[in-house]
Amino acid sequence: MSNGAGGAVVNTSDSNSPPLILAIDFGTQSCRALAYNAQGACLAKSQVPVSQYQHPEPGWTEHDVESFWNLLTESCRGLWSRGVSPQDIGAVVVTTQRASVINLDEHGRPLRPAIIWTDQRRAPLRGRLPWLWRILFGLLRIRPIVENLEAEAEANWLERHQPELLAKTAHFLLLSGYLNYRLTGEFKDSAGSQVGYIPFDFKRQDWCADSDWKWHSMAIKRYMLPELLAVGETLGAITSDAARDTGLPVGIPVIAGAADKACEVLGVGALDAGVASVSCGTTATINTTRSKYVEVVPFMPAYPAAIPGHFNTEIQVFRGFWMVSWFLEQFGEGERRQAEAQNAAPETLLEALLEQTEPGAGGLVLQPFWNPVLGETGPEGRGSIVGFKDFHTRAHVYRALIEGLAFALRSGKERIERRTKTPIHCIRASGGGAQSDAVVQILADVMNLPIERFEDCEASGRGAAMIGAAALGYYPSIGAAAEAMLTATARVDPDATQTAGYDAIYRNNYSPLYGRLKSLFMRQA
Repeated sequence: MSNGAGGAVVNTSDSNSPPLILAIDFGTQSCRALAYNAQGACLAKSQVPVSQYQHPEPGWTEHDVESFWNLLTESCRGLWSRGVSPQDIGAVVVTTQRASVINLDEHGRPLRPAIIWTDQRRAPLRGRLPWLWRILFGLLRIRPIVENLEAEAEANWLERHQPELLAKTAHFLLLSGYLNYRLTGEFKDSAGSQVGYIPFDFKRQDWCADSDWKWHSMAIKRYMLPELLAVGETLGAITSDAARDTGLPVGIPVIAGAADKACEVLGVGALDAGVASVSCGTTATINTTRSKYVEVVPFMPAYPAAIPGHFNTEIQVFRGFWMVSWFLEQFGEGERRQAEAQNAAPETLLEALLEQTEPGAGGLVLQPFWNPVLGETGPEGRGSIVGFKDFHTRAHVYRALIEGLAFALRSGKERIERRTKTPIHCIRASGGGAQSDAVVQILADVMNLPIERFEDCEASGRGAAMIGAAALGYYPSIGAAAEAMLTATARVDPDATQTAGYDAIYRNNYSPLYGRLKSLFMRQA
């Protein structure tokens, strides 16, 4: 596997410069090692694709655990080859994909492949909730939510299908906890990274109290879980083993980061409640940051923000801009071949399909619920493309796909505004999809809001660097680091000639569509 590296080769040997921050951004599609200076400039990066996912059964997604560590070390060594000296690194901050779980034995060795967040296996109900909780959840009409949690919890599936393995599990970690363990030798993780089917109290940002119902609903014991530290605190230091594998010097502090989406929100500076972060990534999300805990979808948690004691009000479209990859795989053979010949990203060639079509996709309306979306669908959730006529082409399908994602994000925006009673007046976009001028224009037109984006698309890595800069004392707080380390934005304003048309499609066609199809989907579930 080769190092895909971005950014110019740099010289960081100036002894008067403050130490750099190494941000490790381990996403779903790649692992990136990024070197940031105190001013927020990314001096170099090394990017390695994550491509060895396994699918032992339809709908399952797993990955070899040791290979995760190998990808991290390869990305670090790629960074040193680009002119960054390991001796110039002052701190390491890890941000990762969320909800991917790893089982280790008492010696810290993997017991099975990691179960990845996209995995769709479901467990039977445990049936261990005390009667008082069952009555309460019935009165609150949230039994389906609790039952869905039990079905989705990876530990419950292991309890039913691999009980001997679960019995040997001494450490039940998310990917962030595993990588921090490999770097420091300590079973410690950031409270800001705890997003998954685990007994975590999102309001307190700590493990649930012993009396909490989640301990009855999930087959996880307290001793299996790591010690949690607040975002920005020191988890430990680079061990001799980690130094040997990564090239980092022994003793460099490893700082508690946050989950990738939380770091993206921080990395685009969406810290005012009226500024939303839209991530055009594998999972598309719209997020705001608040100091007050608010459940945008009732009984669904607000996730930890990348600032201690703060929360992200998040609505997500589970498959999001993964659908662009899906479109390329199913309908984009020509673009794939052309991209290979030009050594270009095939997604960039899809711009032409948007240029060939008019707003509204000739009447096609797509709902991007290839998987259920909390707040928008129930567990029966399915996607749809409605309105085909004989003149429609794959270009119309692609435009409908992008417009459908924009409509779903607008729906999330409106839900956040209703629940928080705070209007959103600006969007800051990040992720691969945000690099497309045409996609960002569609987002602006559908939202009828200005979209700001950055030349450097590494928002989650930049957010992790902001955490590291505050931990090293370059700034008095993470918020101050975010304000100082943001680079200039480019603004895309909505096209007034298109906003009314999109508003009509959203209100008259998109919004009522799922309710009309729901009964059909329930029969198919």
